Amino acid sequence: MGNSALRAHVETAQKTGVFQLKDRGLTEFPSELQKLTSNLRTIDLSNNKIDSLPPLIIGKFTLLKSLSLNNNKLTVLPDELCNLKKLETLSLNNNHLRELPSTFGQLSALKTLSLSGNQLGALPPQLCCLRHLDVVDLSKNQIRSIPDTVGELQAIELNLNQNQISQLSVKISCCPRLKVLRLEENCLELSMLPQSILSDSQICLLAVEGNLFEIKKLRELEGYDKYMERFTATKKKFA
Repeated sequence: MGNSALRAHVETAQKTGVFQLKDRGLTEFPSELQKLTSNLRTIDLSNNKIDSLPPLIIGKFTLLKSLSLNNNKLTVLPDELCNLKKLETLSLNNNHLRELPSTFGQLSALKTLSLSGNQLGALPPQLCCLRHLDVVDLSKNQIRSIPDTVGELQAIELNLNQNQISQLSVKISCCPRLKVLRLEENCLELSMLPQSILSDSQICLLAVEGNLFEIKKLRELEGYDKYMERFTATKKKFA
């Protein structure tokens, strides 16, 4: 991509607050964007070949609300990313991330986090510090178990489809706002599914198809009728 084309994009972004440059084969984060640190609200660099974010630049986008880098080659995120105090949407699907920065809990405005198709081996504990988090997508990773810390997660929807989960902490029933829990295509035995999810949680949509048990066995568990009451009430609300 020529410099003049990039310059035109930068000039447009200066007026609109939106910089979008997808499918251009970019191998690095455009350094020209450092001129726009004080006015960009949205950056979308999806479908490129970017393998790292420049620590000295990325933390300076003080007004940034949405950052998308889906389908790139990121292996690690710099700590400086966590300085983006206004960031509400972070979309990093289909990269090569194995973990999140230890300071990730400082992204205090974050509402939507998409990390599908990465290489995470565990539920990042930093997510439990994020008080405004609504939707978390961790599908298609390599997560094997969900620990007790999950009970502090504030999310309304948690997508864990297509991982390798065989252990699920009973504390998942304690999530104060969790309404939608997706666990399709994992390695769960029915005995590993905490009964309290059915009888004593806020969860009103539980998706567990494609595990190591038949769905009709789930319907025989104690507490399933309570879950169905919540499910039906929610369905009526949105009908």
